[in-house]
Amino acid sequence: MSGGLGSTCTDEDIRAPKSKESETQNLQMNSTLPAKAPKTHRGILSFRQLNALAIAIVLSATGMVSIQDIAFVVSSIFYMLFLSKFAFPLSPPSTENTPIFSPAKNKILAVYVSVGALIGLLLPIVYIFHGIYEGDKEGIKAAVPHVFLLSSQVFMEGFAFSNRFSIPIRVFVPVFYNAMRILTIMDWLKAEIFKENEGFGKGSEWRLYVGRGLGVANMAFWSFNLFGFLLPIYLPRAFKRYYGAKEGQD
Repeated sequence: MSGGLGSTCTDEDIRAPKSKESETQNLQMNSTLPAKAPKTHRGILSFRQLNALAIAIVLSATGMVSIQDIAFVVSSIFYMLFLSKFAFPLSPPSTENTPIFSPAKNKILAVYVSVGALIGLLLPIVYIFHGIYEGDKEGIKAAVPHVFLLSSQVFMEGFAFSNRFSIPIRVFVPVFYNAMRILTIMDWLKAEIFKENEGFGKGSEWRLYVGRGLGVANMAFWSFNLFGFLLPIYLPRAFKRYYGAKEGQD
């Protein structure tokens, strides 16, 4: 979730050194820097982020996404850039490349991420598009904002989790979006619980229970994700690394 590297062409590449002394100083300075900054990601947008963008666009085209949710996503981009410029500028690259947590190295975390994708995206997407197929557009309307925001979050992480942004900005995206999505899940769950099968849309009885089950599962998972992982564990470690690097730089 590849960062952009700065220009690889330096003044020494296009100008001859003025003296042996300056050449020696340049070599000493360059020896303290990595020959090539390691990339944390393959590209600005991965296949995963492009899929998430496609889902967000398709859901927006259905007319079931409110203008407030779209405005939230757009404003989050500008706020992320604002924080990156004035509050949390980028630290030295060597302190930013290693992720705080890596699902590739932690099997439990990998399972946790997979469960989140299954509960938060895959099953709700199947539920939504099956409702569209059955003509139960009204019955799935409450589930759409959560899926739209989660897809937007995955897309935004394609920018935040790169060498262009500092670690606090990487934390900002999941925390910011997770908090907003809990509000949409509350509306979704409320709509599902008080929904009556007869006379509400064209949904079958089993869809009623599936919708309620997905609402409860998402509320439980994402509430724990925010209050049990992101805020008490992920956020403190990210700030500790960021400000520790700042102190070392000073």
